Formats: sequence, structure tokens, C-alpha cells
Amino acid sequence: MTAPLFSGRGRRSVAALGAVSAGLLLLSACDKPTPLATVTVGTSSVSAEAACRDGKELTAEKVQECFTDLKDAKTVEYGRGDTLRLGVEPDVVEDGKKWQAVLDGQQITEPSSNTYDSFPGADLFLTGGQGEAPASKKLNIVQVSADGKPLAVWAFNIKLK
Repeated sequence: MTAPLFSGRGRRSVAALGAVSAGLLLLSACDKPTPLATVTVGTSSVSAEAACRDGKELTAEKVQECFTDLKDAKTVEYGRGDTLRLGVEPDVVEDGKKWQAVLDGQQITEPSSNTYDSFPGADLFLTGGQGEAPASKKLNIVQVSADGKPLAVWAFNIKLK
């Protein structure tokens, strides 16, 4: 008769250690979710992950593509004179990074290291007497590095009520 190599208790310990190791391996393979950006108008609020984020600086062509490709963009309704509130998670402004708002391709805020900004009574659909206001506009939040290079873009649609 031969003696078992491991006792019942030893086999269970080895099996448990293997299960824990496999679990840790699976968790390390998961991608960390991108930080959220949030747009709030009145009591309506939408949040989204970055539409474009590669972990490195984005090229000008990639940024333009992010500005125009809004198939997954969240929509919030906006009435003239409403307060527009923009927010980003603290990860967006770590290590000297900043963010700025871009409306229909035009920068509307200076780069900021704050996680929140509010624009009371802003009229996003003001035309300056040049025709009828569009029904919606594209709002992007752009994360920039300390030297001003784009790192990520969040995309939203602002729809006129």
C-alpha cells in the first residue's frame, strides 16, 4: 500500500490557492474603466466614459474624428437660459492634466484643473442674428496634458427644448 502524496486537507489547500491565483489573474486582465464626464442641465444629468482615449496623446486627426463621431453620445435637453453644469472625475485632472469644453468644434472654456464648472444662463444656441438656431449641438469635453496636448475626448449632444 502506498501513502498519498497530499492529505485531503493539503489537496483542498492547493485547490484553494489555485482558485485564488486564477481569480487574481483574471482581475489583472480587466481594463480599468475610463473616468466619467457629466453634463447636467436643470434636473437632467448624463454621464459618459471617454469616446476616445488611447492612453497617450491623441493626434489632431483622431480628435476631429472624436468630435464628429457621436453614435454613442449621450443627449441632454437644454432650454435657453438654463444653467449648464460640467463635471469630470478627479482622475481627469491628476498630475497637472486639465480639461476644457468644446461646442461644435469651438473651444468655449479655458483649460481647468477643477472637477466642476457651472455656466448659469448661458445661451448655447445663440446665433447672433445669423439665421435660425440648430436643433442640437455637439459638446465635447477634452482632457489635455500639462503641455496642452489632447489625451481623451468625451462626447455629448445638447438638444434644444
